[in-house]
Amino acid sequence: MTETLHAFATAPRRSPFSKVPEVTAIFWVVKILTTGMGETTSDFLAHHIYPPIAVLIGLVGLVAAMALQLAAPRYNAWSYWLAMVMVSVFGTMAADVLHVGFGIPYIASTMFFALSLAVIFWLWHRTEGTLAIHSIHSHRRELFYWATVLATFALGTAAGDMTATSLGLGYLDSGFLFAGVIALPALAFWKLGLPEVPAFWFAYIVTRPLGASFADWMGVNHQRGGLDWGTGPVSLGLFALIVVLVGYLALTRSDVEPETH
Repeated sequence: MTETLHAFATAPRRSPFSKVPEVTAIFWVVKILTTGMGETTSDFLAHHIYPPIAVLIGLVGLVAAMALQLAAPRYNAWSYWLAMVMVSVFGTMAADVLHVGFGIPYIASTMFFALSLAVIFWLWHRTEGTLAIHSIHSHRRELFYWATVLATFALGTAAGDMTATSLGLGYLDSGFLFAGVIALPALAFWKLGLPEVPAFWFAYIVTRPLGASFADWMGVNHQRGGLDWGTGPVSLGLFALIVVLVGYLALTRSDVEPETH
């Protein structure tokens, strides 16, 4: 019996259905919106609820969303993007805890999360032989995928805060900086022949500080260089945009990958 359970837990459990969406223009738009919402929602909770309770809420939300996503037999727009939102919220909290809770400088936490991401990539590639998101057709690969996503959110949060505060650029200039950086993998892919997988993950990592920087700029007060719209209203506005776009994807199924045989 024990051997049977172990085999079930460690088997790839391949499926003809993908667990992730096609990478389209809307994918990148929604991804950036989730990064911004995760940033402002995390800040809102931390400032309006006792921080340890806020982190617990974020963790419970993440576990519930991931359980729903992992249980789905194939990609579903609602469960996938719910999981992405909760990863964004909790990933932000994880990065902030190191700085606010333990006093670790953003430069150090950025290096820590970069190393963590590199280790996950190494383990994923060594185990599965690929980092391509088009190959997410097994339980094990999906776990590697979401571990990578969580690490990219934590890394992007730390990197964005580092440029905005530690390096003194401010949130708006940081947003413009990462808007320029995210164009690099696209140009390298189209003009220099950069392979698709590293180009995708490079851009994916940068979406986090890009979206978070602009969301922070909209939410923080004038003294911090922002528009002072408030983290709550910004979170609600981004949430509404996400719901509209995910509803469109769920209705049209334009981001559903074809079955594999």
